[in-house]
Amino acid sequence: MQNEEEIWRLVDANRAPMIALADRIWGMPELCYNEHRSCAEHTAALHEAGFRVTPGVAGIPTAVMGEAGEGGPVIAILGEYDALPGLSQEADVAEPRPLPGDGPEGRNGHGCGHNLLGSAALLAAMSVKQYLAANGLPGRVRYYGCPAEEGGAAKGFMVRDGAFDDVDIAISWHPSAFSGVMEPVSLANTRIDFTFVGRSSHAAAAPHLGRSALDAVELMNVGVNYMREHMPSDARVHYAYLDAGGVAPNVVQGRAVVRYLIRARDVVELSRLVLRVRKIADGAALMTETSVTTKVISAVSNLMGNGPLEAAMQANLDRLGPPPFDAGDAEVARKFQATLSAEDISASWRRAGVPERDVPLCDAVIPVDAKPEKMIGSTDVGDVSWKVPTVQARGATYAIGTPGHSWQLTAQGKNAASHKGLVHVAKVMAGTAVDALLKPEVIAAAKAEHAAKMTRTPYVCPLPEGAKPALGMSLA
Repeated sequence: MQNEEEIWRLVDANRAPMIALADRIWGMPELCYNEHRSCAEHTAALHEAGFRVTPGVAGIPTAVMGEAGEGGPVIAILGEYDALPGLSQEADVAEPRPLPGDGPEGRNGHGCGHNLLGSAALLAAMSVKQYLAANGLPGRVRYYGCPAEEGGAAKGFMVRDGAFDDVDIAISWHPSAFSGVMEPVSLANTRIDFTFVGRSSHAAAAPHLGRSALDAVELMNVGVNYMREHMPSDARVHYAYLDAGGVAPNVVQGRAVVRYLIRARDVVELSRLVLRVRKIADGAALMTETSVTTKVISAVSNLMGNGPLEAAMQANLDRLGPPPFDAGDAEVARKFQATLSAEDISASWRRAGVPERDVPLCDAVIPVDAKPEKMIGSTDVGDVSWKVPTVQARGATYAIGTPGHSWQLTAQGKNAASHKGLVHVAKVMAGTAVDALLKPEVIAAAKAEHAAKMTRTPYVCPLPEGAKPALGMSLA
Protein backbone atom coordinates (compact mmCIF):
# COMPACT_ATOMS: atom_id res chain seq x y z
CA MET A 1 0.00 0.00 0.00
CA GLN A 2 2.92 2.36 0.68
CA ASN A 3 3.98 2.23 -2.97
CA GLU A 4 0.48 3.08 -4.19
CA GLU A 5 0.17 6.00 -1.80
CA GLU A 6 3.51 7.38 -2.99
CA ILE A 7 2.57 7.23 -6.66
CA TRP A 8 -0.88 8.68 -5.93
CA ARG A 9 0.76 11.64 -4.15
CA LEU A 10 2.94 12.22 -7.20
CA VAL A 11 -0.16 12.21 -9.44
CA ASP A 12 -1.80 14.80 -7.19
CA ALA A 13 1.35 16.93 -7.25
CA ASN A 14 1.37 16.98 -11.06
CA ARG A 15 -2.37 17.35 -11.56
CA ALA A 16 -2.74 21.12 -12.12
CA PRO A 17 -0.72 21.47 -15.35
CA MET A 18 -2.27 18.33 -16.82
CA ILE A 19 -5.81 19.51 -16.07
CA ALA A 20 -4.90 22.79 -17.76
CA LEU A 21 -3.52 20.80 -20.71
CA ALA A 22 -6.80 18.87 -21.04
CA ASP A 23 -8.76 22.13 -21.11
CA ARG A 24 -6.48 23.61 -23.77
CA ILE A 25 -6.85 20.51 -25.94
CA TRP A 26 -10.64 20.72 -25.50
CA GLY A 27 -10.40 24.19 -27.02
CA MET A 28 -8.47 23.04 -30.09
CA PRO A 29 -10.55 20.11 -31.40
CA GLU A 30 -8.53 18.76 -34.31
CA LEU A 31 -9.47 15.81 -36.48
CA CYS A 32 -7.53 12.72 -37.61
CA TYR A 33 -3.87 13.36 -38.43
CA ASN A 34 -4.41 17.13 -38.17
CA GLU A 35 -3.80 17.39 -34.41
CA HIS A 36 -0.81 19.68 -34.87
CA ARG A 37 -1.54 22.08 -32.02
CA SER A 38 -2.58 19.29 -29.67
CA CYS A 39 0.54 17.29 -30.44
CA ALA A 40 2.67 20.41 -29.95
CA GLU A 41 1.11 20.94 -26.51
CA HIS A 42 1.89 17.37 -25.48
CA THR A 43 5.40 17.60 -26.93
CA ALA A 44 6.08 20.79 -24.97
CA ALA A 45 4.80 19.15 -21.78
CA LEU A 46 7.11 16.17 -22.35
CA HIS A 47 10.13 18.44 -22.83
CA GLU A 48 9.25 20.46 -19.74
CA ALA A 49 8.94 17.28 -17.66
CA GLY A 50 12.38 16.09 -18.78
CA PHE A 51 11.42 13.22 -21.08
CA ARG A 52 13.60 12.15 -23.99
CA VAL A 53 11.31 13.11 -26.85
CA THR A 54 10.93 11.42 -30.25
CA PRO A 55 8.73 13.40 -32.65
CA GLY A 56 7.09 12.05 -35.78
CA VAL A 57 6.79 8.45 -34.61
CA ALA A 58 6.27 6.07 -37.56
CA GLY A 59 6.60 9.05 -39.91
CA ILE A 60 3.36 10.55 -38.57
CA PRO A 61 3.81 14.27 -37.85
CA THR A 62 1.24 14.29 -35.04
CA ALA A 63 2.57 11.21 -33.20
CA VAL A 64 5.10 11.73 -30.40
CA MET A 65 6.87 9.55 -27.85
CA GLY A 66 8.57 10.57 -24.61
CA GLU A 67 10.78 8.19 -22.61
CA ALA A 68 12.27 8.42 -19.12
CA GLY A 69 14.31 6.06 -16.97
CA GLU A 70 17.08 3.57 -17.66
CA GLY A 71 17.25 -0.19 -18.05
CA GLY A 72 14.61 -2.53 -16.73
CA PRO A 73 11.19 -3.17 -18.27
CA VAL A 74 9.59 -0.73 -20.71
CA ILE A 75 6.10 0.40 -19.72
CA ALA A 76 4.09 2.17 -22.43
CA ILE A 77 1.24 4.49 -21.45
CA LEU A 78 -0.93 5.42 -24.41
CA GLY A 79 -2.63 8.77 -24.92
CA GLU A 80 -4.88 10.28 -27.60
CA TYR A 81 -6.02 13.81 -28.43
CA ASP A 82 -8.09 13.75 -31.64
CA ALA A 83 -11.63 15.13 -31.90
CA LEU A 84 -14.78 14.43 -33.92
CA PRO A 85 -16.61 16.43 -36.60
CA GLY A 86 -19.97 18.03 -35.93
CA LEU A 87 -19.71 18.15 -32.14
CA SER A 88 -18.75 21.73 -31.32
CA GLN A 89 -20.52 22.71 -28.10
CA GLU A 90 -20.32 25.35 -25.40
CA ALA A 91 -18.86 23.92 -22.20
CA ASP A 92 -21.04 23.22 -19.15
CA VAL A 93 -24.31 24.09 -20.95
CA ALA A 94 -26.98 21.38 -20.81
CA GLU A 95 -28.59 22.22 -24.14
CA PRO A 96 -27.33 22.07 -27.72
CA ARG A 97 -25.30 25.22 -28.23
CA PRO A 98 -22.57 24.92 -30.88
CA LEU A 99 -19.75 27.37 -30.46
CA PRO A 100 -20.05 30.42 -32.74
CA GLY A 101 -17.68 31.07 -35.58
CA ASP A 102 -17.39 27.51 -36.87
CA GLY A 103 -17.31 27.29 -40.64
CA PRO A 104 -19.18 24.73 -42.75
CA GLU A 105 -16.19 22.38 -42.58
CA GLY A 106 -15.59 22.96 -38.89
CA ARG A 107 -17.88 22.31 -35.94
CA ASN A 108 -15.48 19.84 -34.37
CA GLY A 109 -15.62 18.81 -30.73
CA HIS A 110 -14.17 16.40 -28.19
CA GLY A 111 -17.26 14.21 -28.13
CA CYS A 112 -15.30 11.16 -26.97
CA GLY A 113 -13.19 12.81 -24.28
CA HIS A 114 -9.81 12.41 -25.94
CA ASN A 115 -8.69 15.76 -24.54
CA LEU A 116 -8.88 14.00 -21.17
CA LEU A 117 -7.46 10.72 -22.45
CA GLY A 118 -4.09 12.07 -23.51
CA SER A 119 -3.73 14.37 -20.51
CA ALA A 120 -4.44 11.65 -17.93
CA ALA A 121 -2.06 9.24 -19.68
CA LEU A 122 0.67 11.89 -19.68
CA LEU A 123 -0.05 12.65 -16.01
CA ALA A 124 0.41 8.96 -15.19
CA ALA A 125 3.65 8.74 -17.19
CA MET A 126 5.10 11.88 -15.56
CA SER A 127 4.33 10.51 -12.11
CA VAL A 128 5.88 7.11 -12.85
CA LYS A 129 8.97 8.91 -14.17
CA GLN A 130 9.31 10.79 -10.89
CA TYR A 131 8.68 7.63 -8.87
CA LEU A 132 11.49 5.77 -10.66
CA ALA A 133 13.91 8.65 -10.14
CA ALA A 134 12.98 9.19 -6.47
CA ASN A 135 13.47 5.52 -5.64
CA GLY A 136 16.48 4.83 -7.86
CA LEU A 137 14.69 2.02 -9.66
CA PRO A 138 15.50 0.55 -13.07
CA GLY A 139 12.79 0.73 -15.68
CA ARG A 140 11.57 2.97 -18.46
CA VAL A 141 8.22 4.64 -18.85
CA ARG A 142 7.08 5.87 -22.24
CA TYR A 143 4.25 8.17 -23.11
CA TYR A 144 2.93 7.61 -26.63
CA GLY A 145 0.91 10.52 -27.99
CA CYS A 146 -1.26 8.76 -30.56
CA PRO A 147 -3.30 10.65 -33.16
CA ALA A 148 -6.21 9.59 -35.34
CA GLU A 149 -7.88 6.96 -33.17
CA GLU A 150 -11.21 8.14 -34.58
CA GLY A 151 -10.94 6.41 -37.91
CA GLY A 152 -7.27 6.78 -38.77
CA ALA A 153 -5.77 3.63 -37.20
CA ALA A 154 -2.57 5.46 -36.25
CA LYS A 155 -1.55 2.89 -33.64
CA GLY A 156 -1.77 0.16 -36.29
CA PHE A 157 0.71 2.06 -38.45
CA MET A 158 2.88 2.66 -35.37
CA VAL A 159 2.84 -1.07 -34.54
CA ARG A 160 3.68 -1.96 -38.13
CA ASP A 161 6.59 0.51 -38.06
CA GLY A 162 8.08 -1.12 -34.95
CA ALA A 163 7.27 1.59 -32.40
CA PHE A 164 6.30 -1.03 -29.80
CA ASP A 165 8.87 -3.73 -30.59
CA ASP A 166 10.79 -3.37 -27.30
CA VAL A 167 7.80 -2.57 -25.06
CA ASP A 168 7.03 -5.03 -22.25
CA ILE A 169 3.46 -3.96 -21.41
CA ALA A 170 1.08 -1.19 -22.47
CA ILE A 171 -1.49 0.67 -20.37
CA SER A 172 -4.28 2.97 -21.50
CA TRP A 173 -7.80 4.11 -20.63
CA HIS A 174 -10.92 5.69 -22.08
CA PRO A 175 -13.44 8.18 -20.66
CA SER A 176 -16.63 6.51 -19.48
CA ALA A 177 -19.56 6.90 -17.16
CA PHE A 178 -18.03 4.29 -14.84
CA SER A 179 -14.69 3.33 -13.31
CA GLY A 180 -13.38 -0.17 -13.87
CA VAL A 181 -11.21 -2.40 -15.99
CA MET A 182 -12.28 -2.18 -19.61
CA GLU A 183 -13.52 -5.47 -20.98
CA PRO A 184 -11.09 -6.42 -23.79
CA VAL A 185 -13.75 -6.83 -26.45
CA SER A 186 -13.96 -4.76 -29.64
CA LEU A 187 -14.57 -5.23 -33.33
CA ALA A 188 -11.89 -5.36 -35.99
CA ASN A 189 -12.67 -2.91 -38.75
CA THR A 190 -11.55 -1.38 -42.01
CA ARG A 191 -12.47 1.75 -43.95
CA ILE A 192 -12.50 1.36 -47.74
CA ASP A 193 -13.30 3.97 -50.38
CA PHE A 194 -15.10 2.61 -53.46
CA THR A 195 -14.78 4.88 -56.49
CA PHE A 196 -17.11 4.18 -59.40
CA VAL A 197 -16.42 5.73 -62.80
CA GLY A 198 -18.95 5.74 -65.63
CA ARG A 199 -19.76 8.19 -68.42
CA SER A 200 -21.43 11.57 -68.15
CA SER A 201 -24.13 12.59 -70.58
CA HIS A 202 -27.18 14.83 -70.93
CA ALA A 203 -29.79 13.20 -68.73
CA ALA A 204 -32.69 14.19 -71.05
CA ALA A 205 -31.22 14.47 -74.54
CA ALA A 206 -28.92 11.43 -74.42
CA PRO A 207 -29.50 9.35 -71.29
CA HIS A 208 -28.74 6.16 -73.23
CA LEU A 209 -25.17 7.35 -73.71
CA GLY A 210 -24.54 7.79 -70.00
CA ARG A 211 -23.38 5.23 -67.47
CA SER A 212 -24.21 6.44 -63.98
CA ALA A 213 -21.63 6.02 -61.24
CA LEU A 214 -24.26 7.15 -58.76
CA ASP A 215 -26.52 4.30 -59.85
CA ALA A 216 -23.63 1.93 -59.17
CA VAL A 217 -23.17 3.27 -55.64
CA GLU A 218 -26.87 2.97 -54.92
CA LEU A 219 -27.00 -0.58 -56.24
CA MET A 220 -23.97 -1.44 -54.12
CA ASN A 221 -25.69 -0.06 -51.04
CA VAL A 222 -28.84 -2.06 -51.79
CA GLY A 223 -26.78 -5.22 -52.17
CA VAL A 224 -24.93 -4.65 -48.90
CA ASN A 225 -28.19 -3.94 -47.09
CA TYR A 226 -29.60 -7.24 -48.31
CA MET A 227 -26.42 -8.95 -47.11
CA ARG A 228 -27.06 -7.83 -43.52
CA GLU A 229 -29.47 -10.73 -42.90
CA HIS A 230 -26.73 -13.16 -43.83
CA MET A 231 -23.73 -11.91 -41.88
CA PRO A 232 -22.70 -12.61 -38.26
CA SER A 233 -24.94 -10.85 -35.76
CA ASP A 234 -22.04 -8.96 -34.14
CA ALA A 235 -20.71 -7.64 -37.47
CA ARG A 236 -21.50 -4.08 -38.54
CA VAL A 237 -21.43 -2.26 -41.89
CA HIS A 238 -21.81 1.52 -42.31
CA TYR A 239 -21.40 3.77 -45.32
CA ALA A 240 -21.31 7.44 -46.29
CA TYR A 241 -21.27 9.23 -49.62
CA LEU A 242 -18.05 11.17 -50.15
CA ASP A 243 -18.96 12.25 -53.68
CA ALA A 244 -22.46 11.71 -55.04
CA GLY A 245 -21.45 12.88 -58.49
CA GLY A 246 -22.51 16.50 -58.40
CA VAL A 247 -25.63 18.59 -57.79
CA ALA A 248 -27.04 18.79 -61.33
CA PRO A 249 -29.83 16.23 -61.85
CA ASN A 250 -29.78 16.83 -65.61
CA VAL A 251 -26.27 15.36 -65.84
CA VAL A 252 -25.66 11.63 -65.62
CA GLN A 253 -23.12 11.31 -62.81
CA GLY A 254 -19.87 10.05 -64.26
CA ARG A 255 -18.04 9.56 -60.96
CA ALA A 256 -19.15 8.77 -57.41
CA VAL A 257 -17.37 7.70 -54.24
CA VAL A 258 -18.72 5.89 -51.19
CA ARG A 259 -16.78 5.07 -48.02
CA TYR A 260 -17.55 1.79 -46.24
CA LEU A 261 -16.72 1.02 -42.63
CA ILE A 262 -16.85 -2.74 -42.12
CA ARG A 263 -16.59 -4.33 -38.67
CA ALA A 264 -16.39 -7.93 -37.47
CA ARG A 265 -15.50 -9.83 -34.30
CA ASP A 266 -11.92 -10.51 -35.42
CA VAL A 267 -9.57 -9.98 -38.34
CA VAL A 268 -10.34 -13.39 -39.89
CA GLU A 269 -14.08 -12.73 -39.96
CA LEU A 270 -13.41 -9.18 -41.15
CA SER A 271 -11.47 -10.48 -44.15
CA ARG A 272 -14.39 -12.70 -45.13
CA LEU A 273 -16.89 -9.87 -44.84
CA VAL A 274 -14.71 -7.47 -46.82
CA LEU A 275 -14.46 -10.01 -49.63
CA ARG A 276 -18.27 -10.21 -49.80
CA VAL A 277 -18.62 -6.42 -49.87
CA ARG A 278 -16.05 -6.21 -52.66
CA LYS A 279 -18.01 -8.78 -54.69
CA ILE A 280 -21.16 -6.69 -54.29
CA ALA A 281 -19.28 -3.62 -55.53
CA ASP A 282 -18.03 -5.57 -58.55
CA GLY A 283 -21.59 -6.69 -59.24
CA ALA A 284 -22.89 -3.13 -59.06
CA ALA A 285 -20.22 -2.04 -61.54
CA LEU A 286 -21.15 -4.92 -63.86
CA MET A 287 -24.85 -4.01 -63.76
CA THR A 288 -24.20 -0.36 -64.59
CA GLU A 289 -21.32 -0.83 -67.05
CA THR A 290 -19.08 1.27 -64.83
CA SER A 291 -15.69 0.49 -63.30
CA VAL A 292 -14.83 0.40 -59.61
CA THR A 293 -11.52 0.87 -57.77
CA THR A 294 -10.87 0.66 -54.05
CA LYS A 295 -8.53 2.24 -51.53
CA VAL A 296 -8.09 1.01 -47.95
CA ILE A 297 -7.98 4.05 -45.68
CA SER A 298 -7.49 2.31 -42.34
CA ALA A 299 -7.84 -1.02 -40.56
CA VAL A 300 -7.66 -2.13 -36.93
CA SER A 301 -7.61 -5.43 -35.07
CA ASN A 302 -9.95 -6.54 -32.31
CA LEU A 303 -8.73 -6.17 -28.73
CA MET A 304 -6.87 -8.99 -27.01
CA GLY A 305 -7.20 -9.18 -23.25
CA ASN A 306 -4.54 -9.98 -20.68
CA GLY A 307 -5.64 -11.57 -17.40
CA PRO A 308 -2.59 -10.76 -15.24
CA LEU A 309 -2.63 -7.08 -16.19
CA GLU A 310 -6.38 -6.84 -15.73
CA ALA A 311 -6.03 -8.34 -12.23
CA ALA A 312 -3.29 -5.83 -11.38
CA MET A 313 -5.41 -2.92 -12.58
CA GLN A 314 -8.49 -4.19 -10.76
CA ALA A 315 -6.47 -4.38 -7.53
CA ASN A 316 -5.47 -0.73 -7.94
CA LEU A 317 -9.08 0.28 -8.57
CA ASP A 318 -10.30 -1.63 -5.54
CA ARG A 319 -7.69 0.01 -3.31
CA LEU A 320 -8.34 3.49 -4.68
CA GLY A 321 -12.13 3.39 -4.82
CA PRO A 322 -14.31 5.53 -7.13
CA PRO A 323 -13.56 9.13 -8.12
CA PRO A 324 -14.21 11.70 -5.35
CA PHE A 325 -17.28 13.32 -6.93
CA ASP A 326 -19.26 15.64 -4.64
CA ALA A 327 -22.78 17.05 -4.42
CA GLY A 328 -21.96 19.89 -6.80
CA ASP A 329 -20.72 17.42 -9.43
CA ALA A 330 -23.89 15.38 -9.00
CA GLU A 331 -26.07 18.46 -9.48
CA VAL A 332 -24.37 19.27 -12.78
CA ALA A 333 -24.64 15.66 -13.91
CA ARG A 334 -28.39 15.66 -13.17
CA LYS A 335 -28.83 18.59 -15.53
CA PHE A 336 -27.22 16.64 -18.33
CA GLN A 337 -29.19 13.51 -17.49
CA ALA A 338 -32.35 15.60 -17.96
CA THR A 339 -31.41 15.92 -21.66
CA LEU A 340 -31.26 12.13 -22.02
CA SER A 341 -33.91 9.44 -22.31
CA ALA A 342 -34.53 6.75 -19.74
CA GLU A 343 -33.31 4.32 -22.39
CA ASP A 344 -29.98 6.16 -22.65
CA ILE A 345 -29.45 5.83 -18.91
CA SER A 346 -30.55 2.19 -18.70
CA ALA A 347 -28.30 1.27 -21.63
CA SER A 348 -25.32 2.81 -19.84
CA TRP A 349 -25.91 0.62 -16.79
CA ARG A 350 -26.30 -2.48 -18.99
CA ARG A 351 -23.03 -1.76 -20.75
CA ALA A 352 -21.35 -1.54 -17.34
CA GLY A 353 -22.85 -4.87 -16.33
CA VAL A 354 -24.26 -3.74 -12.97
CA PRO A 355 -27.83 -3.16 -11.70
CA GLU A 356 -29.33 0.26 -12.42
CA ARG A 357 -29.52 2.74 -9.54
CA ASP A 358 -30.70 6.34 -9.27
CA VAL A 359 -27.31 8.06 -9.12
CA PRO A 360 -26.05 10.56 -11.72
CA LEU A 361 -22.32 9.82 -11.39
CA CYS A 362 -20.21 6.75 -10.74
CA ASP A 363 -19.98 6.08 -7.00
CA ALA A 364 -18.46 2.58 -7.00
CA VAL A 365 -15.80 0.67 -8.90
CA ILE A 366 -17.23 -1.85 -11.34
CA PRO A 367 -16.55 -5.25 -9.73
CA VAL A 368 -14.45 -7.90 -11.40
CA ASP A 369 -17.45 -10.24 -11.76
CA ALA A 370 -19.65 -7.73 -13.58
CA LYS A 371 -21.21 -8.94 -16.83
CA PRO A 372 -21.07 -5.98 -19.22
CA GLU A 373 -22.60 -5.98 -22.64
CA LYS A 374 -20.05 -6.57 -25.36
CA MET A 375 -18.45 -3.47 -26.82
CA ILE A 376 -19.49 -3.12 -30.44
CA GLY A 377 -17.13 -0.28 -31.24
CA SER A 378 -13.56 -0.43 -32.45
CA THR A 379 -10.20 0.96 -31.38
CA ASP A 380 -6.67 0.95 -32.75
CA VAL A 381 -5.49 -0.05 -29.27
CA GLY A 382 -6.43 -3.48 -30.59
CA ASP A 383 -3.26 -3.68 -32.68
CA VAL A 384 -1.08 -2.71 -29.72
CA SER A 385 -2.74 -5.49 -27.70
CA TRP A 386 -1.69 -8.06 -30.29
CA LYS A 387 1.89 -6.77 -30.20
CA VAL A 388 2.38 -6.50 -26.42
CA PRO A 389 0.32 -7.36 -23.31
CA THR A 390 -2.13 -4.49 -22.91
CA VAL A 391 -4.70 -3.35 -20.35
CA GLN A 392 -7.18 -0.48 -20.37
CA ALA A 393 -9.20 1.26 -17.69
CA ARG A 394 -12.55 2.92 -17.93
CA GLY A 395 -12.40 6.26 -16.18
CA ALA A 396 -15.60 7.93 -14.95
CA THR A 397 -15.65 11.50 -16.28
CA TYR A 398 -19.30 12.27 -17.17
CA ALA A 399 -22.94 11.71 -16.24
CA ILE A 400 -24.28 8.17 -16.42
CA GLY A 401 -26.23 7.73 -19.64
CA THR A 402 -24.27 10.26 -21.70
CA PRO A 403 -23.94 8.81 -25.21
CA GLY A 404 -20.51 8.63 -26.75
CA HIS A 405 -19.93 10.97 -29.69
CA SER A 406 -22.55 13.43 -28.45
CA TRP A 407 -22.77 17.16 -27.73
CA GLN A 408 -23.51 16.28 -24.10
CA LEU A 409 -20.14 14.55 -23.79
CA THR A 410 -18.37 17.52 -25.39
CA ALA A 411 -20.11 19.90 -22.99
CA GLN A 412 -18.91 17.92 -19.95
CA GLY A 413 -15.31 17.69 -21.21
CA LYS A 414 -13.80 20.38 -18.99
CA ASN A 415 -15.98 20.53 -15.87
CA ALA A 416 -14.96 19.65 -12.32
CA ALA A 417 -16.15 16.05 -12.58
CA SER A 418 -14.10 15.43 -15.71
CA HIS A 419 -11.02 16.84 -13.98
CA LYS A 420 -11.54 14.59 -10.96
CA GLY A 421 -12.03 11.59 -13.24
CA LEU A 422 -8.85 12.46 -15.15
CA VAL A 423 -6.75 12.50 -11.97
CA HIS A 424 -8.43 9.36 -10.64
CA VAL A 425 -7.71 7.24 -13.69
CA ALA A 426 -4.15 8.59 -13.86
CA LYS A 427 -3.65 7.14 -10.37
CA VAL A 428 -5.05 3.80 -11.57
CA MET A 429 -2.67 3.67 -14.54
CA ALA A 430 0.34 4.88 -12.57
CA GLY A 431 -0.37 2.39 -9.79
CA THR A 432 -0.66 -0.45 -12.28
CA ALA A 433 2.65 0.57 -13.89
CA VAL A 434 4.43 0.71 -10.53
CA ASP A 435 3.07 -2.70 -9.54
CA ALA A 436 4.42 -4.14 -12.79
CA LEU A 437 7.82 -2.53 -12.22
CA LEU A 438 8.09 -3.71 -8.60
CA LYS A 439 6.70 -7.21 -9.19
CA PRO A 440 8.53 -8.96 -12.05
CA GLU A 441 6.07 -11.82 -11.80
CA VAL A 442 3.27 -9.55 -13.09
CA ILE A 443 5.07 -8.79 -16.34
CA ALA A 444 6.27 -12.39 -16.65
CA ALA A 445 2.73 -13.73 -16.29
CA ALA A 446 1.37 -11.12 -18.69
CA LYS A 447 3.96 -11.98 -21.33
CA ALA A 448 3.46 -15.73 -20.89
CA GLU A 449 -0.30 -15.42 -21.44
CA HIS A 450 0.24 -13.17 -24.43
CA ALA A 451 2.78 -15.55 -25.98
CA ALA A 452 0.41 -18.50 -25.55
CA LYS A 453 -2.33 -16.62 -27.39
CA MET A 454 0.08 -15.65 -30.16
CA THR A 455 1.07 -19.29 -30.57
CA ARG A 456 -2.56 -20.20 -31.19
CA THR A 457 -3.37 -17.18 -33.37
CA PRO A 458 -0.38 -15.18 -34.64
CA TYR A 459 -0.84 -11.49 -35.25
CA VAL A 460 -1.54 -10.49 -38.83
CA CYS A 461 -1.60 -6.75 -39.44
CA PRO A 462 -4.97 -5.88 -41.02
CA LEU A 463 -3.43 -3.01 -42.98
CA PRO A 464 -2.70 -4.11 -46.53
CA GLU A 465 0.83 -3.83 -47.86
CA GLY A 466 1.47 -0.33 -49.11
CA ALA A 467 -1.30 1.31 -47.04
CA LYS A 468 -0.19 4.60 -45.53
CA PRO A 469 -1.66 6.95 -42.91
CA ALA A 470 -4.25 9.24 -44.49
CA LEU A 471 -2.26 12.41 -43.83
CA GLY A 472 -4.11 15.48 -45.04
CA MET A 473 -7.23 13.45 -45.90
CA SER A 474 -10.56 14.00 -44.18
CA LEU A 475 -11.65 10.89 -42.30
CA ALA A 476 -14.90 12.41 -41.08
